[in-house]
Amino acid sequence: MKTILVPTEPNDAMRSTLATALTVARTFGSYLEGFAVRVSVPTVVAMDVAPSASLAFFEEENAEAARQARELFETAMRAEAVPTAPSGPAPGPSAAPAWGWLDDAPEGDNFVGHLGRIFDLIVMGRPSSDPRGPHMSTFEAALFESGRPVLLAPPKASATVGRHVLIAWNCSTEQARATASAMPFLARAERVTILTVEGAVVPGPSAEQLAGNLARHGIKATLINTQGGDNRTAGPTILEHATRLGCDLIVKGAYTQSRLRQMIFGGTTRHILTHAEIPVLTTH
Repeated sequence: MKTILVPTEPNDAMRSTLATALTVARTFGSYLEGFAVRVSVPTVVAMDVAPSASLAFFEEENAEAARQARELFETAMRAEAVPTAPSGPAPGPSAAPAWGWLDDAPEGDNFVGHLGRIFDLIVMGRPSSDPRGPHMSTFEAALFESGRPVLLAPPKASATVGRHVLIAWNCSTEQARATASAMPFLARAERVTILTVEGAVVPGPSAEQLAGNLARHGIKATLINTQGGDNRTAGPTILEHATRLGCDLIVKGAYTQSRLRQMIFGGTTRHILTHAEIPVLTTH
């Protein structure tokens, strides 16, 4: 986790996101890079349906939001005395965090996924209904387009990230990827718990088999198997256990069921995205 990308927007969730990113950066001695998430030109403007005055207003609003995003990011870094990264070729690994800012990021959510491919981790706020973000479309661009893990910060930042990790094991490919991506956290964790919710699993290796593999890496895990439940009730069960156990990180693969099905019927990923009060490390 030596490089962390932080898509930045001027919204209320951003302070928690930056605090979460800094907590992780201090743990791993990471380089943090911010950039302003810029809304793409609406279709009506792009097709010249709207007058030129509308386009000018939109561009002005976008530029102001980008300015506020940069100010928010840089103020947070300076308040915590985090130095800027040196210019020129990237230095070797460091024990202390540093930061940089990418100017003139292209418009649109897709850029989050494109740029994220060269980072070890993308840190974002938990998606919300706030029109100022964090937006579900931005999260899904990072999740599906980057090929990298996404760490979702809760509305209120946790004091620690990764001391007690809960792996929400459902035997799926998505969960296997998330668990593999979480190995830097798991290797440093004081406690690791593997939780399986019976009825909300797919065919695949058992929690016991996962624990055996982790043990070969020197990671000792405690197993909890909860009876009953399904894909609609697994989300609350996972969050309840995480809270009761005092976990400060959930590792959860995203969208074992399709996004459309989860939007219509609900599902584990959708519930956790909406309600998690601790950081969630996820991949697809």
